[in-house]
Amino acid sequence: MIYSNGFKVRMVRRMAGAERISASKLAQEVGITRPTLSRWLRDARSVEGMGKRKSKSGRQAGRKTWSAEEKLSILGEAMQLGDDDLGAFLREQGVHEATLREWQAAAAAGLASANKTRSKKQSPEAKKVKELERDLRRKEKALAEMAALITLQKKVQAIWGDGGDDTDTRSGT
Repeated sequence: MIYSNGFKVRMVRRMAGAERISASKLAQEVGITRPTLSRWLRDARSVEGMGKRKSKSGRQAGRKTWSAEEKLSILGEAMQLGDDDLGAFLREQGVHEATLREWQAAAAAGLASANKTRSKKQSPEAKKVKELERDLRRKEKALAEMAALITLQKKVQAIWGDGGDDTDTRSGT
Protein backbone atom coordinates (compact mmCIF):
# COMPACT_ATOMS: atom_id res chain seq x y z
CA MET A 1 0.00 0.00 0.00
CA ILE A 2 1.18 3.54 -0.73
CA TYR A 3 1.02 6.10 2.07
CA SER A 4 1.13 9.85 1.75
CA ASN A 5 4.11 11.83 2.98
CA GLY A 6 1.89 13.59 5.51
CA PHE A 7 0.87 10.26 7.01
CA LYS A 8 4.49 9.12 7.12
CA VAL A 9 5.45 12.37 8.83
CA ARG A 10 2.78 11.85 11.50
CA MET A 11 3.94 8.29 12.13
CA VAL A 12 7.62 9.31 12.36
CA ARG A 13 6.74 12.13 14.74
CA ARG A 14 4.90 9.66 16.97
CA MET A 15 8.01 7.43 17.02
CA ALA A 16 10.55 10.24 17.41
CA GLY A 17 8.64 13.07 19.10
CA ALA A 18 8.56 14.12 22.72
CA GLU A 19 5.94 11.49 23.61
CA ARG A 20 7.47 8.78 21.45
CA ILE A 21 6.24 5.24 21.30
CA SER A 22 7.98 2.18 19.92
CA ALA A 23 7.53 1.04 16.34
CA SER A 24 6.03 -2.23 17.64
CA LYS A 25 3.30 -0.46 19.63
CA LEU A 26 2.55 1.91 16.79
CA ALA A 27 2.38 -1.01 14.35
CA GLN A 28 -0.27 -2.70 16.52
CA GLU A 29 -2.18 0.57 16.86
CA VAL A 30 -2.33 1.59 13.17
CA GLY A 31 -2.06 -1.80 11.46
CA ILE A 32 1.18 -1.19 9.58
CA THR A 33 4.09 -3.62 9.89
CA ARG A 34 6.89 -2.76 12.31
CA PRO A 35 9.66 -3.04 9.66
CA THR A 36 7.82 -0.49 7.51
CA LEU A 37 7.55 1.97 10.39
CA SER A 38 11.19 1.39 11.33
CA ARG A 39 12.26 2.05 7.73
CA TRP A 40 10.24 5.29 7.68
CA LEU A 41 11.96 6.39 10.86
CA ARG A 42 15.38 5.50 9.45
CA ASP A 43 14.67 7.24 6.15
CA ALA A 44 12.95 10.22 7.77
CA ARG A 45 15.50 12.72 6.57
CA SER A 46 15.32 11.63 2.96
CA VAL A 47 11.50 11.80 2.71
CA GLU A 48 10.26 15.32 1.90
CA GLY A 49 8.95 17.15 4.94
CA MET A 50 10.16 14.65 7.51
CA GLY A 51 13.66 15.73 8.30
CA LYS A 52 15.31 19.06 8.66
CA ARG A 53 16.42 20.37 5.32
CA LYS A 54 20.13 20.51 4.73
CA SER A 55 21.95 23.36 3.09
CA LYS A 56 24.42 22.93 0.25
CA SER A 57 27.25 22.63 2.78
CA GLY A 58 25.54 19.59 4.33
CA ARG A 59 24.81 21.47 7.54
CA GLN A 60 21.23 21.43 8.75
CA ALA A 61 19.38 24.56 7.75
CA GLY A 62 18.30 26.72 10.65
CA ARG A 63 21.08 25.55 12.97
CA LYS A 64 23.29 28.35 14.11
CA THR A 65 27.03 28.00 14.50
CA TRP A 66 27.85 29.47 17.87
CA SER A 67 31.08 31.29 18.59
CA ALA A 68 32.91 30.67 21.86
CA GLU A 69 31.91 34.11 23.13
CA GLU A 70 28.23 33.47 22.39
CA LYS A 71 28.37 30.09 24.11
CA LEU A 72 29.98 31.59 27.21
CA SER A 73 27.46 34.42 27.25
CA ILE A 74 24.53 31.99 27.08
CA LEU A 75 26.16 29.77 29.73
CA GLY A 76 26.61 32.73 32.03
CA GLU A 77 23.03 33.88 31.67
CA ALA A 78 21.66 30.34 31.99
CA MET A 79 23.58 29.75 35.23
CA GLN A 80 21.77 32.70 36.83
CA LEU A 81 18.28 31.49 35.92
CA GLY A 82 16.01 29.12 37.79
CA ASP A 83 14.50 26.03 36.18
CA ASP A 84 11.26 27.81 35.25
CA ASP A 85 12.98 30.69 33.49
CA LEU A 86 15.69 28.51 31.96
CA GLY A 87 13.34 26.72 29.55
CA ALA A 88 11.93 29.99 28.23
CA PHE A 89 15.43 31.46 27.90
CA LEU A 90 16.72 28.43 25.98
CA ARG A 91 13.73 28.50 23.61
CA GLU A 92 14.32 32.20 23.02
CA GLN A 93 17.99 31.57 22.22
CA GLY A 94 17.25 28.45 20.14
CA VAL A 95 19.43 26.18 22.28
CA HIS A 96 18.47 22.72 23.52
CA GLU A 97 19.11 21.83 27.14
CA ALA A 98 21.33 18.92 26.06
CA THR A 99 23.44 21.33 24.01
CA LEU A 100 23.73 23.63 27.02
CA ARG A 101 24.97 20.70 29.13
CA GLU A 102 27.55 19.84 26.45
CA TRP A 103 28.78 23.44 26.51
CA GLN A 104 29.02 23.33 30.31
CA ALA A 105 31.05 20.12 30.17
CA ALA A 106 33.32 21.54 27.48
CA ALA A 107 33.85 24.73 29.47
CA ALA A 108 34.67 22.77 32.62
CA ALA A 109 37.09 20.54 30.70
CA GLY A 110 38.73 23.60 29.15
CA LEU A 111 39.18 25.24 32.52
CA ALA A 112 40.62 22.05 33.99
CA SER A 113 43.16 21.70 31.18
CA ALA A 114 44.04 25.40 31.46
CA ASN A 115 44.74 24.92 35.17
CA LYS A 116 46.98 21.93 34.42
CA THR A 117 48.86 23.88 31.76
CA ARG A 118 49.24 26.87 34.05
CA SER A 119 50.60 24.71 36.87
CA LYS A 120 53.14 23.10 34.52
CA LYS A 121 54.55 26.49 33.50
CA GLN A 122 56.65 27.74 36.39
CA SER A 123 57.76 31.28 36.91
CA PRO A 124 61.48 31.96 37.38
CA GLU A 125 60.83 32.62 41.09
CA ALA A 126 59.10 29.25 41.47
CA LYS A 127 62.01 27.51 39.75
CA LYS A 128 64.47 29.24 42.08
CA VAL A 129 62.44 28.25 45.15
CA LYS A 130 62.30 24.65 43.96
CA GLU A 131 66.07 24.62 43.37
CA LEU A 132 66.75 26.10 46.83
CA GLU A 133 64.43 23.56 48.50
CA ARG A 134 66.27 20.73 46.73
CA ASP A 135 69.63 22.15 47.87
CA LEU A 136 68.32 22.51 51.45
CA ARG A 137 67.18 18.86 51.50
CA ARG A 138 70.61 17.74 50.26
CA LYS A 139 72.38 19.76 52.96
CA GLU A 140 70.03 18.49 55.68
CA LYS A 141 70.87 14.92 54.69
CA ALA A 142 74.61 15.66 54.82
CA LEU A 143 74.22 17.30 58.23
CA ALA A 144 72.25 14.31 59.55
CA GLU A 145 74.99 11.98 58.27
CA MET A 146 77.70 14.03 60.02
CA ALA A 147 75.72 14.02 63.27
CA ALA A 148 75.41 10.23 63.06
CA LEU A 149 79.18 9.89 62.46
CA ILE A 150 80.01 12.10 65.45
CA THR A 151 77.63 10.08 67.66
CA LEU A 152 79.23 6.83 66.52
CA GLN A 153 82.71 8.25 67.14
CA LYS A 154 81.75 9.19 70.71
CA LYS A 155 80.36 5.69 71.31
CA VAL A 156 83.56 4.11 69.99
CA GLN A 157 85.63 6.27 72.33
CA ALA A 158 83.39 5.34 75.24
CA ILE A 159 83.72 1.62 74.49
CA TRP A 160 87.40 1.47 73.53
CA GLY A 161 88.51 4.30 75.67
CA ASP A 162 90.24 7.51 74.80
CA GLY A 163 93.73 6.02 74.53
CA GLY A 164 94.56 6.92 78.16
CA ASP A 165 96.12 3.52 78.98
CA ASP A 166 99.72 3.17 80.04
CA THR A 167 101.07 1.84 76.79
CA ASP A 168 103.53 3.88 74.86
CA THR A 169 102.95 3.45 71.15
CA ARG A 170 105.96 5.60 70.09
CA SER A 171 108.79 3.62 71.56
CA GLY A 172 107.58 0.28 70.44
CA THR A 173 108.27 -1.27 73.87
